[in-house]
Amino acid sequence: MDGAARMTAIFKEHEADLRVSTKWWASRIAIYTALFLWMVVCLFPILWTITTSFKLAPDVMKGNLIPWWDFTPRWKGWESIGLSPRLIGEVSTVREEFFKRFWNSTIISISAALLAVILGSLAAYGLSRFSYRFGFMKNSDISFFFLSQMILPPVVLALPFLILYKSLGLLDSRIGLILLYTLMVLPIVIWIMRDQFQGIPIELEEAALVDGLGIWGAFTQIVLPIALPGMVAAFILSLVLCWNEYFFAALLTSSNASTLPVMVASQTGSQGINWWSMAALSSAAILPLVIVAIFLEKYIIKGMAAGAVK
Repeated sequence: MDGAARMTAIFKEHEADLRVSTKWWASRIAIYTALFLWMVVCLFPILWTITTSFKLAPDVMKGNLIPWWDFTPRWKGWESIGLSPRLIGEVSTVREEFFKRFWNSTIISISAALLAVILGSLAAYGLSRFSYRFGFMKNSDISFFFLSQMILPPVVLALPFLILYKSLGLLDSRIGLILLYTLMVLPIVIWIMRDQFQGIPIELEEAALVDGLGIWGAFTQIVLPIALPGMVAAFILSLVLCWNEYFFAALLTSSNASTLPVMVASQTGSQGINWWSMAALSSAAILPLVIVAIFLEKYIIKGMAAGAVK
């Protein structure tokens, strides 16, 4: 009887292990299936944009997607902006305009993102380490005030900024867009970096102060290296938002400081949308962000893992 009981127990344990193993595999399959579907959803617009830049009008209208299967790739979209192999060595006013807009977008986006990260990090550090009171407003109220700036739709601020920039002589200038974009992304940086700084134990700074470092020394030598992944994540998010911004760039610039999104949107006209030209411009505009994301991937992951992006 004892032997039979032991065999029964062994079989039950084996069946339990099989059930656990089946549930484990089922959960993994479900997770990876969901991740794969999400990857397809995220990558499909990029794939469509890149392939459309090599299509002709009939291929666009038919919805052909797979090169060399549904359609034969052509350089018409890239020729329209002077970036095809055939035209790359020739003079092209469109290509010169493209590089001008590209350079404007690069300078404005990087400058605004850097300025926002610097100012936002200082503000977030103060809100996470010190107590402030302005009338009835405390730290939590001040933080909410910064975040509440994101509630206003851009169209509400269009006329005030247009009048202000006209009176200050900042219309169609890089510095004007840099200042505006900095204000636009500053609340997001403060939100991200405040959470980042709150996750750093204050005992580290207290120990640094005991060792003779001042407040600035503790901030620059102790806090900043730890918070660097979060700062990089905030910089990338700010850079993407500034790079893709269209409304204020179209409103406040005309030629000198106009950016790539304005040039992409200009491909629509009375004759319809030049999908191949728009797709080629969009592909060229996406490439820098992809390169930046690849090189700073480890910092983005660390920042997300540390709770910098929620």
